[in-house]
Amino acid sequence: MKKLIFLLLLPHLLFSQQTIQDSIIHNNIHRKYLIYIPENYNLSYNAFPLLLNFHGLTGNSAVAMWHADFRSIADTANFIIVHPQGLLNSSGETHWNVGQAGTSINDIDFISSLIDSLSLKYNINSDRVYSTGMSNGAYMSYRLACELSDKIAAIAPVAGSYISYMLNNCNPIHSTPVMHIHGVADSSSIYYGKPGVESIPDILNYWVNYNQCHSQSIFTQLTNIILTDSSTVEHYAWKNGVNGVEVEHFKIIDGGHTWPGSNFPNNSGITNYDIEASVEIWKFFSKYDINGLITQPNIIKENKYHKSLLRIIDLYGRERTVNDKGFLFYIYNNGMIEKRIVW
Repeated sequence: MKKLIFLLLLPHLLFSQQTIQDSIIHNNIHRKYLIYIPENYNLSYNAFPLLLNFHGLTGNSAVAMWHADFRSIADTANFIIVHPQGLLNSSGETHWNVGQAGTSINDIDFISSLIDSLSLKYNINSDRVYSTGMSNGAYMSYRLACELSDKIAAIAPVAGSYISYMLNNCNPIHSTPVMHIHGVADSSSIYYGKPGVESIPDILNYWVNYNQCHSQSIFTQLTNIILTDSSTVEHYAWKNGVNGVEVEHFKIIDGGHTWPGSNFPNNSGITNYDIEASVEIWKFFSKYDINGLITQPNIIKENKYHKSLLRIIDLYGRERTVNDKGFLFYIYNNGMIEKRIVW
């Protein structure tokens, strides 16, 4: 029996770099998730932060992993990523229960149980559990900030909102750093809201007030690095909230229902490439734990990830754009060259 226990535990001692499909039983249902273990993970090292990455309506955990890709960042910044899988609603669509009609799934309790389960399997820093996601996954991140505040340190929703009554009943227990990324031309999650769904300015205003940040934001017009993506980026930061937390917003002018910087195919409007949402989100998360601002944030190595795109060429050395498909080389100002296959 001792040998059996040793063999079962051995994979969790030294993972190197793995993507693992796993599940837990919750309310008598196998709830699946896809977890990414970074290359530096070792159970004997310091506890690693955990990033929850939620897919959108009709999506799945693999799509979330590729579309909102944090894996190369996790290998350098040392955090674990989990991509939970939503169940079917009454229309047969994979989803997260964020207070909409057609579902009674207790996803809040599922995520709470999932965090507990992962904490038993892996060496996770329980003060540094973060949530992000796109569309329905963004709504889910907001709901977690309201209803699972004791386990969630910070959130970064992308292209999502709040169902109005959910925001009206929000009850977090600590100041919560929030970064919101959204395209103004998003035709799915309307930037300025609609009946029963909150506008992004109203959501930001809620969190600015709750966190007691400065009411006046600091505005920055970001450099339009990629002229061919038909969009620009404005950045807003409300600073000096309780425990040093901030609220930030990347407003994508003419941006669609997309994840900025993603190479995953998306036909829901313009994708901006002046920023990489995944990089910006981790830079934001790395500053905070559940108690607020931390003194020595786990910042991404600047020489590898804080880069600007200089040009794109194909196999024959011809200039290409971010809208072209095929085997492409992305050349950056720090000397880094990425080979990408775009279809």
